Amino acid sequence: MTGPATLARERVLETHSQTVETVLRCADAVAETWADDWTTDPAAVAAPLRAGLESAGVWTCLPDVLADAVCATGESLSAPPVADPPYVTATSRGPMLRATLSDGRLVVLLRAFEVERTRGTRPRYRRGPTTPADAVRATFK
Repeated sequence: MTGPATLARERVLETHSQTVETVLRCADAVAETWADDWTTDPAAVAAPLRAGLESAGVWTCLPDVLADAVCATGESLSAPPVADPPYVTATSRGPMLRATLSDGRLVVLLRAFEVERTRGTRPRYRRGPTTPADAVRATFK
């Protein structure tokens, strides 16, 4: 039997790959503003990504992506999701879509950045996956 996370991930890739591609293009634009291939400034990651997604018209589409991912699991949301927490948030790894379902929590991460942590130094943020297949992660707990 296929679990909810797999079903959600597959639906996002099948139905919303263009949205994910736009997220990745916006992440490219964010990374291009950094002086190096990485930054240690968390303010140079999540907020600029959200601004880019808003400018590209994608931010307001993310609740629909979440609702469709939930639908793929056979569940439904108790209320329509909105493009704000707790449903949609910009993180230092990329947009995170969250839904509380009857027997757990579905989280879909559109992973655009990697966070490298080394003991004794500030985290480094690097541009991450470049394809939807590599970027879409889903968990269910």
